Amino acid sequence: MPDTTLTWLGHATFRFDTPGGKRVYIDPFLNGNPKCPESEIEPERVDVIAITHAHGDHLGDTVALAKKHGCTVVAAVELADWLQGKQGLENVLDPNKGGTVSAGGLKFTLTNAFHSSSNNDGEYMGEPCGIVVEVENGTKLYFAGDTCVFGDMQLIGRIYSPDVAILPIGGHYTMDPREAAVALELLGVKRCVPCHYGTFPPLVGTPAELQQLAPDVQVEKIEPGDTVTV
Repeated sequence: MPDTTLTWLGHATFRFDTPGGKRVYIDPFLNGNPKCPESEIEPERVDVIAITHAHGDHLGDTVALAKKHGCTVVAAVELADWLQGKQGLENVLDPNKGGTVSAGGLKFTLTNAFHSSSNNDGEYMGEPCGIVVEVENGTKLYFAGDTCVFGDMQLIGRIYSPDVAILPIGGHYTMDPREAAVALELLGVKRCVPCHYGTFPPLVGTPAELQQLAPDVQVEKIEPGDTVTV
């Protein structure tokens, strides 16, 4: 069975293609994302979208993409209710933290995360989440969202054993490299794809800083549009 290919689309937006041929978008902030490659702004195919929280730079193009492609959307229950009730989406799955749902043959589990969540109108959209995705061959990807480091990341590592952690490192709105290095220690992972840096002026953390602080972890130093194999 082939591997999973994970493509960074700038900021905290990712596309990944699974061994079974599913194409998943995490926090699809495409239009308006200054780091998203032009060739990626209009996806040709979307099977599943999963969202960590409702801030505009994460919710992004979810509604338009779901209506265009008829894909499944995975979001925490309050955000899911808003997507269905006020945005008219039909195929929405609404787990809460600790819950697991299946979409496209993949397992999506919501974990804790510590930051905030509201939409562009300032409406409360429930608590933010991290997402652990298990693909068809058992590989697990942990998308942390915009969280700070927190001690119970150790539980995420213990329970879900992710193969790779996708962590924010920019600082200001999220963890910086110092906190991310501790997060990697708590999670027990040996591979990290950093994100949420370099998009806007306050996001100054860099992969090089994280690598220096976490020398035993493989920190992927990729550019928007680059792909790594998991």
